[in-house]
Amino acid sequence: MVQDAERLDVSFSALSDATRRGVLEQLGRGDASITDLAERFQMTLTGMKKHVGVLERAGLVTTEKVGRVRTCRLGPGRLEDEVEWIERYRRLWAARFDELDCVIGEMKRRERER
Repeated sequence: MVQDAERLDVSFSALSDATRRGVLEQLGRGDASITDLAERFQMTLTGMKKHVGVLERAGLVTTEKVGRVRTCRLGPGRLEDEVEWIERYRRLWAARFDELDCVIGEMKRRERER
């Protein structure tokens, strides 16, 4: 359970940054070098390497170095556990809002009866 929580923390932390989400979108269209990504996002190579490292630790990106070029591609992380976690809380909140709707409906019904 603790390992699951730690893994979720790593994934959600990786996804919490707009640049990293953009990198994932870009890599969804095709592989790219760190240099290409840095140029596309108008940042330094060092900054992009840090972002890619965070995504790599989360299993969302893999890199391969051939010569002087490090190529990035989407990794094996499919976010299934993260989606399941989000869905569990979505259902919880949906149920609570349904209960609230019932309470409000009952209050309106009583108000009309007066």
